[in-house]
Amino acid sequence: MRAADIMTTSIISATPDMSVRLAAGTMVFAGLSGLPVIDESGKLLGMITEGDLMHRTEIGTGVTSCTWWRELVESTTGLASQYVKEHGRKVRDVMSTDITTVTEDCPVADIAELFERRRIKRVPVLRDGKVVGVVSRTTLIRALVTMAPDTPVESEFSDEAIREGVLAAMNGRPWALAQRYVIVEDGIVHLWGPVVSADESNALRVAAENVPGVRDVVAHFGLSPGTPSED
Repeated sequence: MRAADIMTTSIISATPDMSVRLAAGTMVFAGLSGLPVIDESGKLLGMITEGDLMHRTEIGTGVTSCTWWRELVESTTGLASQYVKEHGRKVRDVMSTDITTVTEDCPVADIAELFERRRIKRVPVLRDGKVVGVVSRTTLIRALVTMAPDTPVESEFSDEAIREGVLAAMNGRPWALAQRYVIVEDGIVHLWGPVVSADESNALRVAAENVPGVRDVVAHFGLSPGTPSED
């Protein structure tokens, strides 16, 4: 799955000359955490986000009061930049220009990693330098709901096919079970053998649950196949 498959193409944006108040209102009423800032030619100039509006004098959250200790620990440039962020009246004054962008062909997995690493909530999608869409954390979650394939009908898969699928799902994992510890009966996967931790137990269960045709997963950890389990 790529950015083009899930991106929002109805783009709500800001212009650099838009007032901060109007941009904030647009974000609130549209339910967005940020807006791309685009000029008349369609070029992306920056992003204005909730983070850019956290410290504002209008709501008493400014931090650039001229205390002596701030002047000691911060540079004049840093103090001046923060002052503009807190008092600027136009989007161009408060927007972030260090922007992360992706192309339409960017894999969704890479976008999720960008969100995590850069601690951001949305990225503009560019084509030839112009914004053609936006992918947000909400978009990723929506894709999970609307695009996840349904579990195939279990009758399409034999127990042996399911067992091979479970073994393949575990293959190469450091927590994988030996083949003799995986038994499938009527679509129900029975997992046996020693397990070191609850995390390994959960990983084995999830690996089995995601194999097509599996009806249920039953764990008998700490036992060998054929050993009666306690009620």
